[in-house]
Formats: sequence, C-alpha cells, structure tokens
Amino acid sequence: MDILAHFINQANNLLWNILLIYLLCGVGIYYTFTLGFVQIRYFKASVRSLFGNISLFGRRADKGGMSSFQAVTTAIAGQVGTGNLAGPATAILAGGPGAIFWMWVSSFLGMATIYAEAILAQKYRTRDKEGQVVGGPAYYIEQGLRCKWLAVIFALLIILALGFIGNMVQSNSIASAFYGSLGIPLWVSGLIVAGLTAFVIIGGIGSIASFTEKIVPIKAVLYFAGTFVILAYNYAYIIPAFKIIFIAAFNPQAVLGGGIGIAIQEAMRFGIARGLFSNEAGMGSTPHAHALAKVENEEQQGFIAMMGVFVVAIIVTITALAIITSGLSMWEAGGQKTASFMSVYQGLQGIELTQMAYSWVFGWFGSIFISFALLCFAFTTIIGWYYYGEMNIRYLFNNKKAIRAYQCTVVIFIFCASFIRVDMVWNMADMFNGLMVLPNLIALILLSPVVIRLTRAIKNKPVNRRQNEKQ
Repeated sequence: MDILAHFINQANNLLWNILLIYLLCGVGIYYTFTLGFVQIRYFKASVRSLFGNISLFGRRADKGGMSSFQAVTTAIAGQVGTGNLAGPATAILAGGPGAIFWMWVSSFLGMATIYAEAILAQKYRTRDKEGQVVGGPAYYIEQGLRCKWLAVIFALLIILALGFIGNMVQSNSIASAFYGSLGIPLWVSGLIVAGLTAFVIIGGIGSIASFTEKIVPIKAVLYFAGTFVILAYNYAYIIPAFKIIFIAAFNPQAVLGGGIGIAIQEAMRFGIARGLFSNEAGMGSTPHAHALAKVENEEQQGFIAMMGVFVVAIIVTITALAIITSGLSMWEAGGQKTASFMSVYQGLQGIELTQMAYSWVFGWFGSIFISFALLCFAFTTIIGWYYYGEMNIRYLFNNKKAIRAYQCTVVIFIFCASFIRVDMVWNMADMFNGLMVLPNLIALILLSPVVIRLTRAIKNKPVNRRQNEKQ
C-alpha cells in the first residue's frame, strides 16, 4: 500500500507540478494569440450570451439537447465545487497571497482554451442509436483526429476520474463538513447525498438540466450575498488585500516576511495549478455539456463557455478576498504581534482556513455557512461529473443497461465514500484527472486549425450556417 501511495504521489508531482502546468498554460497562450485575444474581443458577446439566455424554468432538455443556458449551468455545476472554497485557501497557504494573481492569469488563459473546447464539442457532436445528441472530447478525438484508441482511453479515464473517484471525494467532503460543524453522523450525510443524487440522475438529461439551471444561479447568488457581507464588514482591508496580492505575486517576502520561505516560483506554481484545477479549462470535462447546447453556430457556445470560467474566477476572487481581509482584521485586532498576517491561520489547512475567515465575521454561523455552501457546491459537482461520465458510458457501450449499471455504481460509491478514509482516493482523483487531460490537450493542439477557421469566419456569417449546411 505504501508503494502504491508513493507511486501516486510521484505521478501527481510529475503531472500537476511540472507537465500539466506548462501544457495547459501553453495551450491557453497559443489560443489567446492565434485567436486574437478572443477573451477580450468577444467579452461583450459572452456577457450577452449568458445574461440574454437566463431562465430558471427553460424548456426541458430532450434528445435534441438543451438550451445554451442549461448547458453552461451544467458546465458550471461541475466547475464550481469544493476546489472553489478550499482551492484559494490552499493556494494562499502554499504559495502566499500572490498565488491568487496567478490564479487570475490561469483563468484568463483558460477562457481561450475552453472557447476552443466548446467549439470542437459543437462541431463534432453527433447522435447515438437512441437519437440522443452526444458529444465531448471522445467524439472530437475520434472524428477529428481519426484516433479511436485515444478516444477510448480518454473515455475510460474520465469515467474513473470524475464519475467514480471524483464523486467519492465530493461526497466525503460534504459528510466531513457537516460532521465537523453540526455533528451529523457521516453515514447519514452519505445516505442523504446518495438519495438526492439518485433522484436527480435517474430522470436523465432532462432532470439534470432542469436541476442545474435552477440550483446553480441560486447557489451563486446566496454565496455572493454571504461573502459580500464579509467584505462589507472588512471593507477597510479590501484595497490593502489587492495590494498584498499584486506585491506578493512578484515579491512574496515583502508581504510575508523573510522568515516564510515562499518564492515567486511557488506563488506561480500553486496559483496556476489551483486555478487550472478550479476552472477545468482544457481538462476535457465541460465540453460534454457544451456539446448539447441548442445554438445556431458553434462559436456562440464558445462565447458562453468563456463566461463559465469567468464566473469561477469571480467566486475564487471573493473567497480569497474574504480570507485575506479577515486575516488582516484578526492580525490587527491581535496587536500585529507577528511580521505576517498569515500567522493568524497557522496550523489550519484548506477548508478550515476558509471557515475561520467566515467565522471571524459570522461567529459560529460562519462554519455552518461554509458547510452548506460546500454542500451546494459539491452536490452540483457530483451531478455535473456524473453526467460527464454518462456521456462516455454512452460513447463506449451505447445501451441503457450500461447506463443503469453506471448510475447504481455511482450512487453506491457516493454513499460508501462518506464514512471511509479517502486520503489515497483524493490523490488518485488528482492522478486520473491529470491523465485524462493529456488526450484532450493532444486534440486541442492538432485540431486548432478547425477552431481558428471557425473563429475567423464569424464576421462573414450573417445567417445560420448550420441551416445552410443542411440545404
């Protein structure tokens, strides 16, 4: 067991600390420049695409797909999970406040990458034998690259990484949070989460899309409201917090003091790594949702996909500001006895740091608020990740029996994960997440001419191109 754990840790170090940071950033930089800074040029179009399609009670998704708004909420459901509450805290602890700046950089680059993913998902989507619209990296790898074996590898990896192992991590996070804040037994939380998951997913894509289009905007509004209370209470520290982030990004010692050995490289590494992990740009997960959007042209879903990364960046930012401003407030209230405000969080890890920041303002309710936020974030992630796995089950087997077996297995895993130790499962999830990125990045690089051609043709499309193609 120790040998396996060592192997997984070494694989994660190679994947996330070295290989994927350069590959994901490289692809983001490549698309940013070749597409003429699409994040900036079409930002207004992206905002219009998102807010012009908001509907909590849209038309129920069917075999023909779902609305553009349902697609982006399904994508955001997978993107906004425990990593958006614990991720900024982990980045700050490991890389200092400057890591948040580099999380912004990764989000900016990720907007270009996810734009390309959404376009390819739309371009190469198809229908299965039941008439259901399907799409995602496995489909554009097979059809675009003519590489069936690589598509199969991706499909297997994402089923393991998200559908099974990833959802075990989310379930365990929910159970642990409620046990710590309210004393609810782990198995009770697991049973509730498993039951709710079964209720949503058994209804198929129609039920999933209806669920995400309602719960994702509501959870975002509630979390924003609670966090804005924190920032209003700590308003005097907001500008200093931004200054700390920018200064620490390039000179960590100026903020943290010489005794804390964090270098610029560490701020960059941890910030970019956590940013890429939180927005999922380039990972190959969100294209499954964007493939099903009912839009006139491929780039329209590319625009709205960019807003998904932007929303995640906002959530990461306000969480980080809550942590830093509360830390500054506590540090000053304690008489500034140490050189760095980070000393108030000494000994805490991940979500504990976030809970302490909120408890500084809300008292005992702060920990409960984060627990319920974690429930909403993690549960919607479970639904989103389940669906990504289902799309690949359809790709591999294309029959209802396989889908039912997959549904039952996911529900069982979610329940069991709530009351078992999942230290290694966390690391396994990171490893499989990293491995599934590689086939997707190969496709993004080799199919870039398709993305570039479709993007350059935007100004020359006064009418629906898909209708013209059918005529």
